[in-house]
Formats: sequence, C-alpha cells, structure tokens
Amino acid sequence: MRFIDEAKIYVKAGDGGRGCVSFRREKNIPKGGPNGGDGGKGGDVIIKASRGYNTLLHLKFNQHHVAKRGSHGEGSNRTGRGGKDVEVVVAVGTIVKDVDTDSVLADLTEDGQTYVVAKGGIGGRGNARFATSTKKAPRYAQGGIEGETKWVNLELKLLADVGIIGFPNVGKSTLISKISAAKPKIADYPFTTLTPNLGVVKYGDFESFVIADVPGLIKGAHLGMGLGTKFLRHIERTSLLLHMIDISRDSYNSAWEDFETINNELARFSPSVAEKKQIVAINKMDLPITRERINKEIEFFENKGIKIFPISAVTGEGENDLIWEIAKNIKSYKDQGS
Repeated sequence: MRFIDEAKIYVKAGDGGRGCVSFRREKNIPKGGPNGGDGGKGGDVIIKASRGYNTLLHLKFNQHHVAKRGSHGEGSNRTGRGGKDVEVVVAVGTIVKDVDTDSVLADLTEDGQTYVVAKGGIGGRGNARFATSTKKAPRYAQGGIEGETKWVNLELKLLADVGIIGFPNVGKSTLISKISAAKPKIADYPFTTLTPNLGVVKYGDFESFVIADVPGLIKGAHLGMGLGTKFLRHIERTSLLLHMIDISRDSYNSAWEDFETINNELARFSPSVAEKKQIVAINKMDLPITRERINKEIEFFENKGIKIFPISAVTGEGENDLIWEIAKNIKSYKDQGS
C-alpha cells in the first residue's frame, strides 16, 4: 500500500427539504385548515478517525463527498425524511484544515473521534406553521436552507512515541525491522526509505511503544534538498527522538558534526521538535572501523553531557539496553504529562 499523508477533498452537506403547502380535505369539513409538513434536514458530512487506516491513499482520488438532501414536507403534517449523513474515514492523527483560511478545524487523535465538517441545511417550515388567528389559510411555505460546502485539506501526522532521525543509510530501517514487526525497504544506498514506517516494540511482559522511522535528512533539507522536511511532521507528536549516527563511512569527520547538522535542520523546521529529548545511538558496531572510532566519540559526547548507546542493528548488539532506555524516557514523559 502506498503511503499518502496529504489529501484535499470537497464536502457538500445536504440541503434542507422544502416545506409543504397543503390543506385538509375531510368529509363534512368544507374548509379544512393548513396541514403542510416541514422539510427534512439535509445530511451532514462527518470525518471519523479509525485505526483501520494508516494512510490517506483512499481519499487521494476520491475527492468529492456529498450528503443527501432532506425530503420535502408532505400533507397531513408529515415532516420530510432527513438526508443520510456521509462519513469520511481517515487515519488516526489526521488534521482537518480549511483550504481558504488554512485554519485547523479538527485534530483527530483518537480512534472513533468524529468531526462534522459540513452541516446539513435545516428543512423549510410547512404552511401549517404559519397559521394564525387572523390568517387561517396561509398559502406559502419555506424553502430548505442549503447545506454547507467547502474544500478541506487533510494532513496525517503519525502517532508514535519515538521517532528515529538521522542521515540517510545510517540503519534506521534495519533497526525498526529488527525490534518490531515492521518490514521497511532496506538496501545499501541512500534514501531507501521514501515514506515513514511505523512499528510496535514490545518489552517486558506486557509493555510496548510505537516507533516511527522517518526518511533520512541531509544538510539543506529545510531548503528542499534530499527529501526536504516533507515527513518531519510525523515526529511532531512523539515523546522523544532516537538520533542514529553512522561513523563507519568514508566521508565521516565526527559524530558531533553529524549530530549538530541534523539538529540544525530540525530547528529550522520547528523549534519545538528540536527541543525534544534525544537518545543518541551510534550504529554499525559490527564493523571494525566503527569499533576503532567509537571510544573517542563516547568520550566527546559524555563531555557534552550526552550518553551514547553503541549498537548494531544487524547483530542486535546493544539493542536491549537501547529499548529499555527509550521505554524509561517515554514513561517519564507520560508521567510528567499526567
């Protein structure tokens, strides 16, 4: 399934039905009174979040969502049937924005959460409603009110506890494939990951957290280089970030330089994202060149007050300690929030 995190849709609520002009026709009653019923209410367009979806692909080419109009009123004071609502199902974590104003209309962060994005029009009143002591036989009724119409943008921000960041080809996809059931594309060239991946990491007896692998960043991403910052919105909701670094490559200078470069890109994207707690892991400990270089990097980061977790996503070395450190920080974050 393709991952799509943006969609633009048109919504049109149903119009209200017309009120009815009608009079009683009963035996032995030569002049029956008005009995025209009201028109029915138009259907609403409702956006509903569901964990059954993790992409907006199903809406990319299904843009128009129109609810039914209300039925017209009838004689004998019969109110018209209300129009059927239309439900647009989206992934949990979807933000609904008005296209014209770019204002946020709703942020659907819970399974089953709904938002009425377009309200159906009210049905018109029938002539029975207009009868008075001085005007006993009104020959007019109201038309129904039109339903709301608008274009809205849908933006999906994945709901994850931790987001993995770092340069391309540092092993983010390999790690998430090893510690969760996620199956991202893995290859030995940059930008293998073109869309975010979600995985559930289990630890202890019954505990787990959700981890998101974000496509790799490069210097100048905020200017659109590489994949730009297109997918960084998916780490805005995370509790913390796992920053992975590769010191085995030929162009390597220092882990700190890599660390600062990525953080500069985060700060240009969103200061609040750059301020998130980060756990730093140096990957590819299965390679001799990494083992030769790791000690000086650990010492340098410790002098900066940052603990380094040496790991190998391939062999599993250090992964257990890393998982428990992540879990501890997530629990601390949630305890602070509560």
